[in-house]
Amino acid sequence: MAKKLWGGRFGKKTDPLVEEFTRSIQYDYKLAKYDILGSIFHLRVLEKAGYLNKNEADKLGQGLCSILGSLKSGPSKINANEEDIHTYIQNLLQKKVGDLALKLHTARSRNDQVVFSTKLYSKNAIRDIREGIEDLVTALRINTNIIIPGFTHMQHAQPVYLKDYLFAYARMLSRDTRRLEDIDKRLEITMGAGALAGTPIKANEYAIEAGKLLRGELKFIGERFNIRATVNSLDSVSDRDFVIEIISALSILAMHLSRLAEDLIIWSTKEFDFMEIDEAFCTGSSLMPQKKNADVLELVRGYAGRLYGNLVSVLVMMKGLPLTYNRDMQLDKEPLFNSFEIVSSELKVLAGLIKTLKFNKARIEEHLKDEGLYATDIVYYLVDKKVSFKEAHTIVGKLVKYSLDNGIEIKDMPESLLKKFSGKFIKKEVVKLFDPLVSVKSKKSIKR
Repeated sequence: MAKKLWGGRFGKKTDPLVEEFTRSIQYDYKLAKYDILGSIFHLRVLEKAGYLNKNEADKLGQGLCSILGSLKSGPSKINANEEDIHTYIQNLLQKKVGDLALKLHTARSRNDQVVFSTKLYSKNAIRDIREGIEDLVTALRINTNIIIPGFTHMQHAQPVYLKDYLFAYARMLSRDTRRLEDIDKRLEITMGAGALAGTPIKANEYAIEAGKLLRGELKFIGERFNIRATVNSLDSVSDRDFVIEIISALSILAMHLSRLAEDLIIWSTKEFDFMEIDEAFCTGSSLMPQKKNADVLELVRGYAGRLYGNLVSVLVMMKGLPLTYNRDMQLDKEPLFNSFEIVSSELKVLAGLIKTLKFNKARIEEHLKDEGLYATDIVYYLVDKKVSFKEAHTIVGKLVKYSLDNGIEIKDMPESLLKKFSGKFIKKEVVKLFDPLVSVKSKKSIKR
């Protein structure tokens, strides 16, 4: 049985069923490097406070850096029988430096340790997600003058530039980035909460400019940040707002990716045929040999539900918890890790997929022949001739209805027929309106 960070009060061994039920190392191993970094900061606090001398602090620091290097090979090297990653690292350290390792937990609790590690993991993961968003936004900035039908209610509405359509998703993603940036700024890295009541060490001893310690193998964080003493130790160990905020922001991001995936799925169908997805990003059918399925996009759409579930699971878990730490809170890790991993994978695969898209201009042009796309342009044509908007709207509505009922396109109607709907109509002017380029260029309110 692996040694625990607790147990002196107990006279019996933990039941194996309890060992298995409460174990978290199978997922919290992801916190290993952040826990080690937190331990290095903590030993410097202990040194400043006089609980460790310089030689002891240096020896512990060397041992922790050595463990960090050994863990780079991944979770396969981690003992799955340990209670959690924090216990595992402590036990490894004791093997390397002997009983000196037992001093490291002075003025420290796993309650505080877990929050520190999870916040630091989150800051790093947020940075990775922001980089993924940036790559996807770059892929979405397709410099093309292709015009496509725009839709409302899944029906032809008005012509729009394809680049504007895709840029709409880039705008959504920019909001996602700002949400994550805001969360990152408010992610305060604190130490000194202890189990819940604080520690005997003075608050100013916990003030650390973390960048000064990021050297050698500890450069994986990639940015400077400050650690400070806790303002309220009870809140520090019991707060999971940051987890909920992060999963919420990732859920909104996943929703945006799902909407993008849905548009691309629709556009790739035979019914629309606006574009073709490269075979490298499609799969086939085990029964129907002709199939070329957009499974990647369907999974992006489906995974949004997983993130919503992750968010709800943490909200429900937290809603009835009294202060301060409760073991329920162990269950925030899997939803958090899972949400980061899903979104990170989606961003990468979508950026790659979008770069392969081939747009079917001929098929798009067929859709653009629909006269209904230009009905609003005809309304504005009449408005420019001093007809009130409401009257113009009614006139064009009747004109469209006549066209549909009688199977005759508006541009093929003689001028005499057009004038029955409005004396303002001049056929040669009306015909020019059925041009997608004329339509998109007439929209001047968009700031490009």
